[in-house]
Amino acid sequence: MLAPFGVERLPPIYGFGGAVLALTLSSYPYVLLSVRAALQRCDPAVEDAARSMGDTPWQVLWRILIPQVRPAIAIGALLAALYSLSDFGAVSLLQFETFTRSIYVQYRGSFDRSGAALLSLVLIGLTLGLIGLEQMISGRPSLSRTTCAVARPRRLADIGLWRWPAAGYAAVVTMLGVGMPVIALGYWLIRGLLNGQTLDTLWRPVMNSLIAAGGAAGVTVLAALPLAVLAARFPSRLSRMLDAAAYTGYTLPGIVVALALVFFGANYVPWLYQTLPMLMFGLAVRFLPQAVGSLRTTLQQINPRVEEAARSLGRKPLTVFAGVTLPLMLPGVFSAAALVFLTSIKELPTTLLLSPTGFPTLATVIWSATTEAMFTQAAAPALVLLAISATAMTVMLMHERVDH
Repeated sequence: MLAPFGVERLPPIYGFGGAVLALTLSSYPYVLLSVRAALQRCDPAVEDAARSMGDTPWQVLWRILIPQVRPAIAIGALLAALYSLSDFGAVSLLQFETFTRSIYVQYRGSFDRSGAALLSLVLIGLTLGLIGLEQMISGRPSLSRTTCAVARPRRLADIGLWRWPAAGYAAVVTMLGVGMPVIALGYWLIRGLLNGQTLDTLWRPVMNSLIAAGGAAGVTVLAALPLAVLAARFPSRLSRMLDAAAYTGYTLPGIVVALALVFFGANYVPWLYQTLPMLMFGLAVRFLPQAVGSLRTTLQQINPRVEEAARSLGRKPLTVFAGVTLPLMLPGVFSAAALVFLTSIKELPTTLLLSPTGFPTLATVIWSATTEAMFTQAAAPALVLLAISATAMTVMLMHERVDH
């Protein structure tokens, strides 16, 4: 079919190029959601003041907006980098040798775990270096308004002819990240249905995935709130250490975290071993930094004088947090929950090792089918996984529009 165009064979997708493409398309939402939540908290009056002083739109972008969202950019980039370092499924399917794949092979193929432990330590060192770089780039600037007045709503900007390149760029990214997978999976699904494949067994993995990912999102956000408040409102050496330590679970490969929890559960809390709470706890350990980063950035953009004013009226700290701070944090809370949900529902190593017996999820069903090259059986659960992710994002965006 491609011969008339002079192309007889497409380049192979396996290896470094395919892994980079897959991980980029998988992880760019981390940056997108983090920066989007930060932009929604920026006061447009500051931009108007800069324009009234003679600044051009480009000057406003680089001198006003970029410094305000720099922590969100750094946090999103850090999450994307950590995700790429700890990814297991994509690099394994695309046959690219990484730390996580090597660790998995060491654990499965050898009785001596020292090689896997050494690789894990190197991976931890890389992650600590990334965390230190993020701390240097983002800093801890004050991102809130200098007054207690309520910021006016944002208005859409007319970018003129630039809207066509912008729309084209968004279309290309959407096509690569969503359109191409949907077309390929649709092709395999149709082939499977034509060959007699049924969808009767799909509902159980769907429900299991929703329960596990939804519970993990709730647990993770609740655990991240105190850490975010401590880092944003009470900066100290201890809070910085706790903030950095929160990223430890995310930096470790899922296989390492899961095996550690398997050892802990089997030896110390056997009544929790291979139960749903243990699976949720493992997912929360893995993805706690996603929630901490989003909530911390949101808190940094809320003027602490608003809380001080509420406490000066006699309200207790918990009442101020529940009645004043938390409502202002809702965009960040929903972004954090969405990130954890979307990542948890497709997490593979943790789910493989910590799931209760007879608890199939969409991720494990897809993995089992693809490892045996049965792509027609993997198409339906993969499409459902895409649909669930899109639905979660749509609900979050609709809620944010109502709030704004």
